[in-house]
Amino acid sequence: MQEDTTDAEPDWDTPLQINLTPGLLIHALFGTANTVHTGWTSCVDDTFAQEDLVTMDEATGNYCRLVEQEYVEDGNDDMVWHDWAVELRLGDTLITGHWQIQATTSPMDWEWCSKEAEKAFEKGCILFGKRVRRGVGIEEPGPGTQPPKQQRH
Repeated sequence: MQEDTTDAEPDWDTPLQINLTPGLLIHALFGTANTVHTGWTSCVDDTFAQEDLVTMDEATGNYCRLVEQEYVEDGNDDMVWHDWAVELRLGDTLITGHWQIQATTSPMDWEWCSKEAEKAFEKGCILFGKRVRRGVGIEEPGPGTQPPKQQRH
């Protein structure tokens, strides 16, 4: 007698297949980015990277990467840029979103760019069945940074 499996639930390890395009991923992940592009090779220069976080599918080599980097604009040594890049590799295709600001921009703008890039990274990790857990980081004041002045009322 053959068992009726129409009411059985799918196994949790059943492979799923979906069709994604770079355009769909750009729309879903990088809507607030300053710049978005596709490519065959990474645009991230590891020598400029200050932070680098990667989640990877070991079987395929696909990955989602969040890189925080800082660099000087070509031809203008006074123009320093800070960039949060989320790089998604699926097969041979790279899709990258950038949140870029000048390094001298206000901390509020830094916070916004950082959060937007982190949200995109968090969503990208879902493609690999991974969740992002937030941590606490300590930032040391830079040289010449003075603490806020206290006022008595």
